[in-house]
Amino acid sequence: MSKLAAEDKFLDLSDYGRSFGRFIAHQLKDTCFTPIHVTLLFGLSGLIAIYCILTNHYLLAGFFILLKSGIDAADGELARLKKTPSYSGRYLDSVFDIVLNFFFLMAICYVSETSIWFTIMAFIGIQLQGTLYNYYYVILRTKSVGGDSTSKIFEYKTPKALPGERQQSVNILFGIYTIVYGAFDKIIHALDQEAYKVKSFPNWFMTLLSIYGLGFQLLIIALMLPLGLIEFIIPFFIAYTILIFVLIGIRKVFIK
Repeated sequence: MSKLAAEDKFLDLSDYGRSFGRFIAHQLKDTCFTPIHVTLLFGLSGLIAIYCILTNHYLLAGFFILLKSGIDAADGELARLKKTPSYSGRYLDSVFDIVLNFFFLMAICYVSETSIWFTIMAFIGIQLQGTLYNYYYVILRTKSVGGDSTSKIFEYKTPKALPGERQQSVNILFGIYTIVYGAFDKIIHALDQEAYKVKSFPNWFMTLLSIYGLGFQLLIIALMLPLGLIEFIIPFFIAYTILIFVLIGIRKVFIK
């Protein structure tokens, strides 16, 4: 099933890895590989990218960052193909994303000798950007097709395990998810508390918003590294965060 109804589909600039992810998922559909295995695989790709940054192999780093984005799209696709959605997979995917984001920036900080405090600011900015994108996107999916079984607009309560997964695993991963994402979720929700009341977001707005999707953020990093712009990555993402207020302002003024 599509994540969105036909009339709500938009050009998602962060979802360029979807076709590759779908291809991988179809190759693994009739194998013993699970979505969790695919999540571990994109984690490995991310770790290789970090190693490449630390060893100044920036072109290879960019390649493995983009490969990580493609594989990242495959675990959800495989879960849908095998009809095995799980909260464990959903939270593990998100935890891996935030951990890799942190170490991507720390590796860039180390190599470029950027201030650690600027790097932490950039990390907070990246997470707020991604949270805004996810917040509006999940609202749209919920209004469009009723959402899915593992993504909720507000995630403040431990969910009940789905068939095929253990409640203990869900409890642990939800606890970790809440620790690493909870503050970002609360900040974005506080900045736009009425967003969930919107009937639908126009396609042009969602396409504009998709510049804050994780895939597009990683694409920027993957391009800036081999272009010799590593010194500017941290300052760029700090400045890029200002657009949060622009996008929220557009939503409040034009989209009711």
